[in-house]
Amino acid sequence: MSSNTPSQTVSAEPLHASERWLMWLTDGVCGTAVAGIVCVVLMQVVGRLLDAPFSWTEELTRACFIWMVFAGMAASVRHADAARVTVLLRYFPRLVRQAALAIYMVCNLSFFALTAWTGWAMVRQQWVMNEQIATLGWPGWVVGIILPAAAVLSIAGLFQSLRPHRAVIAATDAA
Repeated sequence: MSSNTPSQTVSAEPLHASERWLMWLTDGVCGTAVAGIVCVVLMQVVGRLLDAPFSWTEELTRACFIWMVFAGMAASVRHADAARVTVLLRYFPRLVRQAALAIYMVCNLSFFALTAWTGWAMVRQQWVMNEQIATLGWPGWVVGIILPAAAVLSIAGLFQSLRPHRAVIAATDAA
């Protein structure tokens, strides 16, 4: 009674150094952001209970959340956990079903390349305009840099996911 979910189709082969590095980076950034959210929100609660709230906790929580979401996106792509339409593939013509992997790759590469490009443009604008996070006094690009970085990590994760998750991505295991 086993189903072929993405997390269960992991290859038994050892990870290459680049794969370990990508795993450490995406999962590490995401986990650190989650831990940051927990700590900052706890500080916010304690500060309010003591009737001395910190003004910067909401901005830092938001920044950590943004980093968590985008790093999580990169980790999700690496694990092939992103939303797929394999159920709908059954209703498409055979030619579309056979091209599922190529369609998946082209759509994802296009999306992440566009995300990296627009994210970099946003970070560049934040840098040029000297945008600041009001309560933290940090440059705005410190938060924004995760957008193009996560897009590049997602592209790397997309290629990494092909080896262990090819059947899941291509929907060849769908009955």
